This record gives sequence, structure tokens and C-alpha cells, in this order.
Amino acid sequence: MEEHRNPDIAASLAAAIGWWRDAGVDLAFHDEPQPWIKETSEKEAPKAAAPVRNEAKPTAQEPLLQPLPAPPDTMSEFIDWWITEAALDDGRTAGRVPPRGMAATPEMMVIVGQPEREDEATLLSARQGQLLDAMFLAMGIDAQQVWLASALPRYMPMADWAALNARGLGRIVAHHVALVRPKRLIVFGGNILPLFGNDPTISPAGLRIFNHEGLSIPLLAARDLAALLERPRWKAGFWQDWLEWSGSVSTGI
Repeated sequence: MEEHRNPDIAASLAAAIGWWRDAGVDLAFHDEPQPWIKETSEKEAPKAAAPVRNEAKPTAQEPLLQPLPAPPDTMSEFIDWWITEAALDDGRTAGRVPPRGMAATPEMMVIVGQPEREDEATLLSARQGQLLDAMFLAMGIDAQQVWLASALPRYMPMADWAALNARGLGRIVAHHVALVRPKRLIVFGGNILPLFGNDPTISPAGLRIFNHEGLSIPLLAARDLAALLERPRWKAGFWQDWLEWSGSVSTGI
């Protein structure tokens, strides 16, 4: 029977150490727990960070809307002011077009939102003016007995109507009507009625009287002339409104 021999202890230890060294472990380790975070004394303790103040940054204030200047009290002065007053249009005077027609108590006053793009010296000198002349002919109205005016002094397709109203444009347009004192008033364009204090959510049909400075003038609100040119059906609707309105005016209803 073969005799079992105890391995040489020194050789076994050397083999074990060589195995761990080949595995990359060349330091001695022990299992006693060690503190991971060094305890600091009160002197070494870090100071608490100062609380951060959440101060709101000042926001830029919206620029105050400068009120439009008050217009003159005579028609001749008003027309000159309408063309030359720089403050009326933030310093711009080029491209302005004056009102025209019969200014003293005419049979009819017509207000449009703005001049036509093609207008230079004469208000409504292009397609919208031609449509209006055709309307007057069908209505039996003498165009020479009409005062034509615009709410804006020049062609302004991107006008901020709400801002202009806040600055007092409605006061100027109403003053213009009071100077003319027409027997009847037609307004073409939905941007004009809010200038007279009409709620935009309410149908224009709800506003049939212009009241200002003791005046009470029958008023007919209609779509913009440019819109009527594009939609013949709307022209038919305006004609029906005109028949009803003019009938009520003539009968005093």
C-alpha cells in the first residue's frame, strides 16, 4: 500500500502566494471594519452654505401707449391736421389721404377702415371706390351729397386696431362724425365698430344708432368693401340690410 506523504508546508504557501500574485493581489487585507468617512472636529467642520435668495428678476415693463392728440374743432383745420399731424401716426405723414365730398350735413357719411393701396390724393380711387359708386347709383343716392372718410389716415394693412383704439382712435373718428353731422352713416369694416364702443362679439346688426355729443344718427354696419368685392353673395346680403335699414329710417322706425 502506497504511503501518503504530507506536502511540504513552505512549498504550499509559496504556491498560494504565487497564485494570488498572478491574480494581481500583492497586498495584505484584513476584515476589521474601517470608517469610510473621517470624523471631523467642530473646528474642522465645513461651514454651512449661505441660503440662496430667490430674488425675482425685474421684468421689462410694457411701453405705455401714448394717447393720440386731440383733433381740431373745425372741418378745415381737421383735414389739415389729419394730413400733417406727426403724432397721429408715430411721426409718419407720407401716404396719407384726406376725406372728400360734401362736409356740411350731407345726406350720407361713409366710413371705411383705411384708404385703398392705390390711393394717392383721392380717397377710394380704385376698385372699392368703383363698387361704392355703383352702390350709390343703385340706392338712388347722389355721390356729391356724400362725405367719404377713413378711420386710418393711410393704407395700413397690418394696423394694430386694439392698440389704436386704446390710444383714442375711436374718439377721433367720433369727433370727425360730429363735425360732419350727417343725416345717415354707413360703416364698412368690422374694425370700426369697436371704436364706437361696440362689443366685437355682438353682431353689427345690434348697433343701429351712432350716439355722440348729443347726436343720434342712424347707422348701418357692413362688411369691408374689399370683402364685398370678393364675395358677390355678401353684396346681396348688404343690399337686403340696406333695404331694411333705409326703410326703417324713412318711416322713422
